[in-house]
Amino acid sequence: MWPVLEQAVARYQELEQQLGEPAVIADRALYTRLAKEHGSLAKQVKPYLEFKSISEAIGQAEALLENEKDPDMRLYTEEELATLRPRHEALQARLEDFLLFDPSENFDRLIVEIRAGTGGDEAALFAGDLYGMYTHYARDRGWTVEDISFSPGEQGGFKEVVFGVSGDEVYQYLRYESGGHRVQRVPKTEQQGRIHTSAATVAVLPEPDEVQVEIRDQDIQWEKMRAGGAGGQHVNKTESAVRIWYKKGTPEELEVKCQDERSQHKNYDRAMRILRSRLYERQQQALHRERAEHRKSLIGSGDRSERIRTYNFPQNRVTDHRINLNLYKLDAIILGDLEDLLQSLRDYDKRQRLGVAETPT
Repeated sequence: MWPVLEQAVARYQELEQQLGEPAVIADRALYTRLAKEHGSLAKQVKPYLEFKSISEAIGQAEALLENEKDPDMRLYTEEELATLRPRHEALQARLEDFLLFDPSENFDRLIVEIRAGTGGDEAALFAGDLYGMYTHYARDRGWTVEDISFSPGEQGGFKEVVFGVSGDEVYQYLRYESGGHRVQRVPKTEQQGRIHTSAATVAVLPEPDEVQVEIRDQDIQWEKMRAGGAGGQHVNKTESAVRIWYKKGTPEELEVKCQDERSQHKNYDRAMRILRSRLYERQQQALHRERAEHRKSLIGSGDRSERIRTYNFPQNRVTDHRINLNLYKLDAIILGDLEDLLQSLRDYDKRQRLGVAETPT
């Protein structure tokens, strides 16, 4: 039915054979790479094989029903079809979703960076609210959250916070969150009840492995240093913080700093993870620009400068400007109830990719 999925089945079967070969088993790096590809394909292949099996069963039942005269047999066949058709429709919708993104984008690990923008202390508090919103949502879905780096605001919240999220299909749900987020509310310090507008930026970065993004030793420079900020005697006396610069092939160097672990080795590993994700993000920007030429809307562009959403507390309203969506349940959303919002974005993106142009209101 779908040539792309038939190709995936062929590749999946080929990989199964290769993973049993002694030469592949002996090569740890090769085995790991093929096993990862095999596992990624399995998420598409298994539902597709089930879909084909159910399609065949429906075809046989419909043919039987057309020719069957016995009332009891007809009733049994109709009941069987009533069971098979909903499963068939659900699998078809799932397979259509698979066809809408490149298998290479099916990341189960990502890094989220939230930075306070304009608005001073209120912007840092808002960045803290966004951190709580995403981490509550992630944990409610059974995903794992890992704090990586943070810089607290003077009155609470964060000037910057970086954390990892891992779990099944995590990138497919959070990929639309990159961009500028704006909040409108009365700050606690405001005596006259005036509404202030503050901002924060969110970057959702797929976390590629070392095969997908290779960083050679000669491409970077790094230094160890003493960590700054709060943290007691340890941060003042131990050179555990790490700063890495990446200069190869970039118009401007990338810099990453990690200091929140006591171990220099752990800080270095975390900094390399962030650097690898930022390099992948930079590579993807060119692909997104190419895709934008073929689509009227690109809600998953990952552009940090684009204002994507407004959180209006006085009206209890969240507005996603990309799809003209208003939800009047900000109180629930800010506590992590993101299901309706994210599903609306996924549905809109699916319609756009399939060439259906209607927009939710």
